[in-house]
Amino acid sequence: MSTVNKNLPDPLPLKKLIGPSFIILGVGLGSGELILWPYLSANFGLGIIWAAVLGITLQFFINMEIERYTLATGESIFAGLKRKYGFFMPYWFIATTLIPWIWPGIVASAATVLAKSIGIEYSGMIGVILLFAIGIIYGLGDIVYKTQETVQKAIILVGVPFVLLITFVFAKTKDWISLAEGLVGKGENYWFLPDALPWAIFLSALAFAGAGGNLNLAQSLYVKEKGYGMAANSGNITNVLKGKSASIKIEGEPFSQTTKNIKRFQIWWKRINIEHFVVFWATGAFTMIMLSLLAYSTVYGVSGVSAGISFVIKEAEQISKLANPALGTFFLVMVGVMLFGTQFNVYGSNARIASENLVLANQKLFKVKNISNYFYIFLWTQIIGGTIVFLLGFAEPLALVTISGILNAFAMFTYTGLILYMNKTVLPNSAKPNLFRTIAVSLAFLFYGAFSLFTIYRYFGHYIIK
Repeated sequence: MSTVNKNLPDPLPLKKLIGPSFIILGVGLGSGELILWPYLSANFGLGIIWAAVLGITLQFFINMEIERYTLATGESIFAGLKRKYGFFMPYWFIATTLIPWIWPGIVASAATVLAKSIGIEYSGMIGVILLFAIGIIYGLGDIVYKTQETVQKAIILVGVPFVLLITFVFAKTKDWISLAEGLVGKGENYWFLPDALPWAIFLSALAFAGAGGNLNLAQSLYVKEKGYGMAANSGNITNVLKGKSASIKIEGEPFSQTTKNIKRFQIWWKRINIEHFVVFWATGAFTMIMLSLLAYSTVYGVSGVSAGISFVIKEAEQISKLANPALGTFFLVMVGVMLFGTQFNVYGSNARIASENLVLANQKLFKVKNISNYFYIFLWTQIIGGTIVFLLGFAEPLALVTISGILNAFAMFTYTGLILYMNKTVLPNSAKPNLFRTIAVSLAFLFYGAFSLFTIYRYFGHYIIK
């Protein structure tokens, strides 16, 4: 980081700060909100919904520590972690970003429900077509961040009201009562966790109660490109396919510790917390709860809902029976579009993370000016990798999402503690996390660590003991 001190820019009004949280909300929308928590609710009731709220709350505090660093320094969290912990960090983040997401479970889910909506048989080739559609869309916009923000805003602003509407139509009074009880951990004949709970899926759901894994770290890149705080002039990833050139700054500059700058930081901090709370936490938690309630109201106790993504198909069938076939079909289409939007943003975020870390790994070999080229290389690497997974026959959506979720939970466990320690030791006193934030993030670190270790023991303990 440069040692030159600068003034912190004047805080932007709240309405101009809105944007980055739509992307990270969209990243989590398809995995946790649309698949895993509704699946668990359809099979085990709403007594587990408290964990969804806890999961997204923990991720809110993690995300704000990620934003804190970029707001105060103007550089990505990845640049800070490399400087703090060593040269190997970029390689770690490239590996732990790309490997967990090579399993295209979300787009497989999108392909499944879209195929059903138009009355054709699902196959991996439909997933391949959707993967290539992602690459084409990224080739249309001039600035990658704006493309992601525009696509995700449109999907969320249409999808969330639709979910709210049909949930109010189909949820009965007793269902709302079960939801209220579930928020405090009371299920049907159990408290907090049912005996037959599939731990791998539950851990994945906890990781995806929000963005999950290294995707949370992408928030640093998006608030940087949005121009938060000291990142006001850091530049954007542009579309090399249209002859655009990138103007990204990798290293940031700390703001000078004047009274005026400290007051500005406090205003910035308050406003970006509001932005992330409303868009990410409130909208994300609401969507997760409503989709879980809808699944519970329509298919809880119905046979066949334990078989992967089929519970969504069962929901559509129930909606068709209780209302009309057109509404059931439209439900499938909306779910498919929202899932596609999630995979779209996952691949974009992954490519952005990988390209930034490639440059950080070796700036002599990999130039900052070529970061847009690296973005599209990593984007299409994921698309081709996902295509290979489909062609090899790994097409069951829930299994793919679960594998990805477990790997991402482990990744979250490792970086949460590193970020908290870095913010406590590197940032100036005026920007350091207070006691409350420290406790909240420490609890997240312990929470994800404990569940990760428990899951390892649960499924591989007999090998370890031997």
